[in-house]
Amino acid sequence: MSPAAAQQERKERNTRRLWDVMAVLASCFGALALMGEADVNGRMTDDQVFFHVLAGCFCAQALWWRRRQPVVVASALTVISIWAPAVGVASMIATYTVVNLRRGRPVVLVTALNLATSLIYAMYVQESGLPVLVEVVLSAALIAATVATGLAARSRRELIESLRDRATRAEEENRLRADRLRALERERIAREMHDALAHRISMVSLHAGALQIRPDLTAEEVAKAAATIRDSAHQALEDLREILGVLRAGDGDGLRPQPDLRDLGDLLADTHKAGVRVTAVNHLEGLPISPSLGRTVYRFIQEGLTNAGKHAPGTSVRLLLESTGAGEMHVLISNPLPGMARSAVPGAGAGLLGLTERVELLNGRLSHGVRTHPGAGLSFDLEAWLPWPS
Repeated sequence: MSPAAAQQERKERNTRRLWDVMAVLASCFGALALMGEADVNGRMTDDQVFFHVLAGCFCAQALWWRRRQPVVVASALTVISIWAPAVGVASMIATYTVVNLRRGRPVVLVTALNLATSLIYAMYVQESGLPVLVEVVLSAALIAATVATGLAARSRRELIESLRDRATRAEEENRLRADRLRALERERIAREMHDALAHRISMVSLHAGALQIRPDLTAEEVAKAAATIRDSAHQALEDLREILGVLRAGDGDGLRPQPDLRDLGDLLADTHKAGVRVTAVNHLEGLPISPSLGRTVYRFIQEGLTNAGKHAPGTSVRLLLESTGAGEMHVLISNPLPGMARSAVPGAGAGLLGLTERVELLNGRLSHGVRTHPGAGLSFDLEAWLPWPS
């Protein structure tokens, strides 16, 4: 139980105790008032008044158990009130408790018992001098007022409990929705960083492969390649550590900004260092591009260049970014295939699937496959059309 809930429960328990004390005191004062009026009118002797008041105060102590056994306490006090009128106030309080805490048959039973005892008292016991019919009507009116008050209090309590439950459910739903959104955001960030990590590892593998197939490199060139491998491996470890941090914490604090088209120059430079020659034609430089679209295009180009380096090493890759004039951005990555040895770098086989999902999330289209270009032979083309109001 949370501290707030425990504090609320203690507050409600203290309130119930206060009401119990007030009920017992009210019953005792009611007994004194009733018997005092009977003494003044001479309907009872002093000894009778004393014993009736004593009985009323004694029976009022049963109100301490009126919440645990409301029907039993109300029935007993109602029956006793036939011979001890001083118990009448305690009987009405117990009847109110039954109506407030119970529904259906117990309420009908206690109400009928009150009406029956009122009729018996009016016919055989009462000494007020009032006609029996008047006495019965007054008693019925008092019982009806008690029942109506109990019903109103029960309706108010149930309404408050209903509103409290609805508020609790709304808070729980909001918490679950927030957790779900955080989980989705963690997954999105992790996937973004997974692409970057795959690119880093591919660069490390390509540089290591270059060292293996070029034994004639000078010591300076070997040192430069080793430094590049070391830097790429270090960056890969940083990306991996950040991915694990996102999946564990999920709050996104301290994350590096995800790259977009503004970082395209750094991506091309890293790719060139890995031995992949890229001819880039960017007709969109300097034009406003939304962050989400910029990140998608960056990941698209990064995946395309990584695939070209893995599956067609040593090739010359052509990159084209342009506007179609129809509210779309066109991105093309093309590399020739003839005479190219396939790299031994393993692939997960999910890169194109991930790109397709990214493009479709922005309501774009993606196409890829081997095509024939006049005068250039076969090439593998990867291109996408993304909505972009130019």
